[in-house]
Amino acid sequence: MANSSARTPSAMKRHRQSLKRRARNKAKKSMIKTFSKKAVKAAEDGNKERALRYMRVAESLIDKAAKGSTLHKNTAARKKSRLMKKLHQILGSLQA
Repeated sequence: MANSSARTPSAMKRHRQSLKRRARNKAKKSMIKTFSKKAVKAAEDGNKERALRYMRVAESLIDKAAKGSTLHKNTAARKKSRLMKKLHQILGSLQA
């Protein structure tokens, strides 16, 4: 808080709130990345069921983040699309 340039009580409160919000958003984004990576790794290992389970969790987390103000709805759609595309590519190449 010492690094803040906020002087008035309302500005200091807004700064405290922004720090909390930033930490919460960072945690949500990190969890999305973690489950997306787990889904891709499971697909690469050939475990289709686990990959689909992780993919569903990642998709749910992305939707929840977009529902709030953590992710923009178009960013959420793009992330889900890229994840699906990558998983289908990997799982499709394993079957061929």
